[in-house]
Amino acid sequence: MSAFKPYPLPHPTGVELSRYLARLCEECGFAATGFAPNQPSRWGEYFRTWIAAGKHGEMDYLERDLELRDEPGKVYHRTRSFMVVADLYAPRGSVVANRLSELRPQARVARYAQGRNYHEEMKKRLHALSDRLRAEFPGCGFRTCVDTVPIFERELAVLAGLGWQARNTMLIHPKLGSYMLLGVVATSFELPPLPEQEIVTDHCGTCTRCIDACPTQAITPYKVDASRCISYLTIEHRDLVDPGFHEAMGDWMYGCDICQEVCPHNSVRTLPSPPIQAGYTPRTQWFDVLEVLAWTAMDRQVALKASSMKRANLEMFRRNAAIAAGNAIRQHPDQKVRAALEAHREDPSPLVAGTIDQVLGST
Repeated sequence: MSAFKPYPLPHPTGVELSRYLARLCEECGFAATGFAPNQPSRWGEYFRTWIAAGKHGEMDYLERDLELRDEPGKVYHRTRSFMVVADLYAPRGSVVANRLSELRPQARVARYAQGRNYHEEMKKRLHALSDRLRAEFPGCGFRTCVDTVPIFERELAVLAGLGWQARNTMLIHPKLGSYMLLGVVATSFELPPLPEQEIVTDHCGTCTRCIDACPTQAITPYKVDASRCISYLTIEHRDLVDPGFHEAMGDWMYGCDICQEVCPHNSVRTLPSPPIQAGYTPRTQWFDVLEVLAWTAMDRQVALKASSMKRANLEMFRRNAAIAAGNAIRQHPDQKVRAALEAHREDPSPLVAGTIDQVLGST
């Protein structure tokens, strides 16, 4: 943070302070910044209904800390407002090809996970910014939140003018699209919105492309049944996947971008965008399906160094590879792929062996 120029005395307050912080966030490389008030969440009742209906699948951690979700200001005892920032992790109009039909079938990774661990990439800049501000404004306080703190980041982002919550429940910025990661800083500062900061109205209109394109029919207007979502099935679900979802999972090894890829707000990069941070430069866009099927613990450790994909364990990756292998056979019958599956049919992992039995029984 040494590149920052200290603010000349006297220190700013009100909108002047908000503008100063927005400038600092821009210098930190964040693509967008806004400010939200500390107020009770309006999403609590909906979220409880969603949980009660089992739409969260096996993500039991979502059932905890509901009171904190209701009162996001409680994440930090001195919270007066929130600073919300967004990182771009992929450009609009980017295309990742399907490679399952190649001689060595490859399966895709969702864009947000292709680079370095986004938690660390955002946190290190937010922590550095907070440390600088503590030194410059003695007595002020902050708590940074990047994905793991139980608050509704997208609700705060909407309040901060960073976009609207779309039909696929993603946050969409009218100029940047939805390939964004969110960070929140709870602060003791009183930060009014900037004069140009406005709540973004819903731009989805009558479009239903995300709903129509979802292979597992996980999306209904402004709702997602996580238990059917490919991202959930490949990242969070730790058991056998219902064979009824196998073909729909296509060539996704980790996560899914389909509902974002078909969105008109992501399709063409028509406006200049802030640069994407170097940490999000794709390192792993595809995995060799047969290699992952044969992964050892060390193979996984090496392949996922500094990656957020460590959330999925070894058995889950190999399960996902088996499903992708089955879909490769459907696209391009290949005895080599089938033989690789047969070779692991007696695998000591019940998850891997069970998935291979499912796949071979349906291809």
